[in-house]
Amino acid sequence: MGKEKNEKAERGAWFAGLKSEFSKIAWLDRPTLFKQVVAVIIVSVILGIIIAALDFGIQQGVDFLVSL
Repeated sequence: MGKEKNEKAERGAWFAGLKSEFSKIAWLDRPTLFKQVVAVIIVSVILGIIIAALDFGIQQGVDFLVSL
């Protein structure tokens, strides 16, 4: 039973530390967060298109070489 109380105390201390660390975080305001999310989505889409185009081009090149 003493071990059980000790585990609960450790868990409580861990959550208290976690809460303390979360209070130190500098959270962004909504407009800044929105701008950054939009930027990440746009960059991700652009990179996805570039990777898809490269994949298609390489696939066509390999198919051409195989058909020789």
